[in-house]
Amino acid sequence: MDEPLVTRSAETCRWDCLALGEVMLRFDPGATRVRTARTFQVWEGGGEYNVARALRKVFGLRAAVVTALPRNELGRLAEDLILQGGVDVSQVIWRDYDGVGRSTRMGLNFTERGFGVRPALGVSDRGHSAASQIRPGEVDWDVVFAAAGVRWFHTGGVFATLSPETGAATLEAVQAARRHGAIVSYDLNYRASLWEALGDRAETQRLNREIAAHVDVIFGDAHGFAACLGYDAPGVDHGRDALDPANLEALGRACARDFPNLRVLAATLRATVSAGRNDWSAALWTNGQLHQAPVRRDLEIFDRVGGGDAFASGVAYAFLQDLGPQAAVDYGAAHGALAMTTPGDASMADLSDVEALVAGRSPRAIR
Repeated sequence: MDEPLVTRSAETCRWDCLALGEVMLRFDPGATRVRTARTFQVWEGGGEYNVARALRKVFGLRAAVVTALPRNELGRLAEDLILQGGVDVSQVIWRDYDGVGRSTRMGLNFTERGFGVRPALGVSDRGHSAASQIRPGEVDWDVVFAAAGVRWFHTGGVFATLSPETGAATLEAVQAARRHGAIVSYDLNYRASLWEALGDRAETQRLNREIAAHVDVIFGDAHGFAACLGYDAPGVDHGRDALDPANLEALGRACARDFPNLRVLAATLRATVSAGRNDWSAALWTNGQLHQAPVRRDLEIFDRVGGGDAFASGVAYAFLQDLGPQAAVDYGAAHGALAMTTPGDASMADLSDVEALVAGRSPRAIR
């Protein structure tokens, strides 16, 4: 971890960011609950895709997504939403639809925002989805990374643990990305529901550790590092105040020992006051140094889903612009805070909003 991140020049690459992951349709019941809703607003979203979309829509960089969609009206709806986000769909895999969804279908996610003592709730309906069937050899990664060119490749644990095939495809992709000089980032994104379905914690940890051996930047938190990589050891204290960055410092030392390829560990730091209020910060460990963003107390949250992905995109943007590690954690934390002020997985901020918050702008009305 003693070497800085070095990104490929923009002139030699077609995309600044390429993401690999599932894009789902999110059904949002608004202020009510899924169980009582009569109408839903529909968004697109996915842990890996959200990062690419933000880098395009918020930060003005070039982004694409590798995913798979069914060749039906729901797949076309997802494509239309992706296009509205400005993300290149040329790498989307289209699968034939059998008219019922027995063989392949669109992944759905029903998400409540939560309020007060009622937490946010996500209910996924993604079995047999088109993206969960992505397998090794289906994408010619050498063409993607060498002929087209990618500066930053992002994927994560949600996609990798969808199925044995997606885990193997993720490993194949990160190996190719490193081989062709792209920065590789991986968000652990621990999801208990996915791990319960897989059933084999040891095997999933083995997969995550094998992927981590080819990664430059890992996003996660103390809980995710323990669950996904097995770091539940002396020196990693999970009982501390959630805003204490010391956990990340201990994890940085452990990862530097086990994964010499790693350059950056980054995490959001949250203390939950209620569903609509968090104390919020972030920390980043690189080159033996810890960098922390300002703590924002009682941050009001409209929709918490996507805050971590927005953080990751801000970090990636700062490194792609050679702004340095302190700017990376500051931009990431500011963008994550802004993303949670609007509905849907995707951020509705722009670069000027992020820069103003980093500079300390107050929330007074702008007239």
